[in-house]
Amino acid sequence: MFEFCQAGPADFPALLALNEASVPHVNSIDTAQLARFLAQATVFVRVVEAGQLAGFAICLGTGVAYASPNYQWFERNTTKFLYVDRIMVHPDFRRRGVARRLYAELTARALDLGLQRLCCEVNLMPENPASLALHQQLGFAQVGAQHTTGGAKEVALLIKELTKESSIESFMDVSMDLVPDNYS
Repeated sequence: MFEFCQAGPADFPALLALNEASVPHVNSIDTAQLARFLAQATVFVRVVEAGQLAGFAICLGTGVAYASPNYQWFERNTTKFLYVDRIMVHPDFRRRGVARRLYAELTARALDLGLQRLCCEVNLMPENPASLALHQQLGFAQVGAQHTTGGAKEVALLIKELTKESSIESFMDVSMDLVPDNYS
């Protein structure tokens, strides 16, 4: 059974290892950056099963002093959002519904905070077609694209509008056949 837990400094070594194994689909970070996320994040949750890290998510609300060009794009172009800076699943737990459960949890927390949408980006260059396909299946729509890292990356900017009807069922309806093997 999966359990959602608040992340803390004692979790940093395992979170960093999973994050670094997911580069280039996410940016590399260090302990100091994780500590800043812990201080700034609206949601910084890990999911565990039988004591093992299955995945984690770091999300920021509106109005945070965060230098990410992707976060800043959403700050300029929308309101009342929960920005998913990173969400990843340990390889041993892929294709078991962890990403869908994480998004269901994020949706519930966003709605509890009165937020109206989830926002994130997915790499187009370098490609991350597995993540893009999953986000599309979960109901995210591309609302823009931008180049970052001096043109080395291009990202699709995605939004999922939330309503009172947004629920775990909307995420759990996605067939496991549609969840990519390499989603992180």
